[in-house]
Amino acid sequence: MNLRLIIPVSCFLFLSCNQKSERLPILGNREAVTRVVDGITITDTIYQTIPSFNFVNQDKQVVSEKDFKNKIYVADFFFTSCPSICPVMHRNMLNVYDKFKNNEDVKIASHTIDYKYDTPEKLKEYATKLGIEGNQWEFLRGSRDSVYTLAERSYLVAVNEDANAPGGYIHQGWFILVDKQGRLRGAYDGTKEDQVSKLMDDMETLLKETDE
Repeated sequence: MNLRLIIPVSCFLFLSCNQKSERLPILGNREAVTRVVDGITITDTIYQTIPSFNFVNQDKQVVSEKDFKNKIYVADFFFTSCPSICPVMHRNMLNVYDKFKNNEDVKIASHTIDYKYDTPEKLKEYATKLGIEGNQWEFLRGSRDSVYTLAERSYLVAVNEDANAPGGYIHQGWFILVDKQGRLRGAYDGTKEDQVSKLMDDMETLLKETDE
């Protein structure tokens, strides 16, 4: 996989999410659909959304897109034995979790890219070490193809196996903000505290937007 094809798109998302606006931008691919209503031509913009999925979480429960319906959420990709950026990412994600803990309109979805090692038991152990309880922060496991395709095509995040990389995998450390309609609304470098602070501010903005 050529990471250069994905990274520039993510950089664009990063820049877009920093634009100052009362409403967050809608990111990702889009298409114009024209229809005629009562003789009047109307053009609607159809935005990219996260497709249907089925994964297993740290409690061995099946989790689908329905569990995120009418919620905003933050998604990322990691693996529990990651020796590089994952520990930093999830220390920062803990700040997001703590800020929005018990807010029923907010969830977090962390997708493991290590489909061989990260069983539900391993994910549960990992979640417990982080101090995570309940299902507001889901640690999700699926097949290689289902997770990698979702990362690259839907979240626009590069992931791959690489025997020469630390831990055997490479991935980008983006936190992706998704709205209640499943649309991409922001991308943030999860290894940088200032970007995670920006994410939390944008989550507050998005919650107000969806309450309007």
